[in-house]
Amino acid sequence: MGAVILFPAIDLKEGRCVRLKQGDMDQATIFNDDPAAQAATFESQGFQWLHVVDLDGAFAGKPMNASAVEAILQRVRFPVQLGGGIRDMKTVEGWLAKGVARVIIGTAAVRDPGFVREAAKAFPGKVAVGIDARDGFVAVEGWAETSALAADDLGRRFEDAGVAAIVYTDIARDGMLQGINWDGTIALAHALTIPVIASGGLASMADIERLCAPDAAILEGAITGRALYDGRIDPAAALARLAAA
Repeated sequence: MGAVILFPAIDLKEGRCVRLKQGDMDQATIFNDDPAAQAATFESQGFQWLHVVDLDGAFAGKPMNASAVEAILQRVRFPVQLGGGIRDMKTVEGWLAKGVARVIIGTAAVRDPGFVREAAKAFPGKVAVGIDARDGFVAVEGWAETSALAADDLGRRFEDAGVAAIVYTDIARDGMLQGINWDGTIALAHALTIPVIASGGLASMADIERLCAPDAAILEGAITGRALYDGRIDPAAALARLAAA
């Protein structure tokens, strides 16, 4: 097993790099007007992957920040995974053709699981499923609606589909700097054979230390956003600690 991957996050709203609290578009803090420059900063700091979300796209059901994503792809060389508004094969094909390393399908994984299977079969290793949960139940449409589907049940639907990863977000913690839901995330990773990436709430170097614990080794990685922008996590120290683990 390689080192656990720390994914810096860029959330796009109206072409800017923002962070939300619990997915609320009315609670957006702008951190950078130039997402491509932010991506280049993350790359220069030594991160190996970049996590990008088209927030407007997640609500609209189609790409809404395409120019910002394309600018990021042109600026950096490290792999980019992208979610938000990816609901059909044409969009999957389009983003992969433009250089996105992995697309993340969220709402459509609930609404149209056959589409996920088709995409994962057509593009092995390049399709992930985003499971965003509120109190253990999957939320969709940019987290505006909560379904009756449990997070682990959704994950099991794709066990044999060739999905590359599950990005699991605890909505209650997202952007709140309260720490990752370790128990729920690690339990999900044990329930599935698909690699799980933790998202939502990573707050400090204490969380990086927790990510190095033996039971967290089952995770592919974790996503960090606000804590990086606020300076609560030192990139060099975090990456060094994870590499040492």
